[in-house]
Amino acid sequence: MKLSLVIPCYDEAKNIPLILERLKAAITRPDVEAILVNNGSRDGSQKVLDELLPGYPFARTVLVPVNRGYGYGIRQGLAAARGEYAGWTHADLQTDPSDALRALEIIERRGNPGAILVKGSRRGRPLFDQVFTVGMSLFETLYLGQRLWDINAQPNLFPRRFLESWTNPPDDFSLDLYALYLARKRGFEIVRFPVRFPPRIHGASSWNTGLRSKWKFIKRTLDFSVRLKKGLSS
Repeated sequence: MKLSLVIPCYDEAKNIPLILERLKAAITRPDVEAILVNNGSRDGSQKVLDELLPGYPFARTVLVPVNRGYGYGIRQGLAAARGEYAGWTHADLQTDPSDALRALEIIERRGNPGAILVKGSRRGRPLFDQVFTVGMSLFETLYLGQRLWDINAQPNLFPRRFLESWTNPPDDFSLDLYALYLARKRGFEIVRFPVRFPPRIHGASSWNTGLRSKWKFIKRTLDFSVRLKKGLSS
């Protein structure tokens, strides 16, 4: 298996059929698998997965009975990964699953290196969100001493053995920061490529619901950044 792509799904019952069809169109080779993590969903996502997955042989699922956070769900999927390379993207279709296959092509063009992280760079976002991202990126870059830009962009792809170096990774959205920071610190080649970021098709974001939610996101990220600087991942 060349690539294991983890997609955490929290209350994405309406999006799962669309995700699977997008994956079917993108995965045209037998050495790529998709792992859809039911991350404690309460909207019938598991029923949809059970009904549809037999028709998509490249896909399988991991069940997390109780949601313990975005990062925790991704890590359960990564623990089940079988690919030489692994990574994740979102389930809301604001990030196209086919972008992960583009990232794999970048890796293969570089000769399948053992120290690389390929990550999207978002285009087409609302101005306010862009300003928010720039502010967070500048802070993290200056505070942690590593170039950390558009931290929460998707997808993220890297050698699966990179996971062996992870120590106490976070359970929340800070997982994106953790992976990028650790890759920078370990001297990985970081490759960014442009990806579109359209509006959601179904449902609403589980966290980005306004200024209050952004403030909570900032606070959690800052708290985790302090832990990183103190040597959490050294």
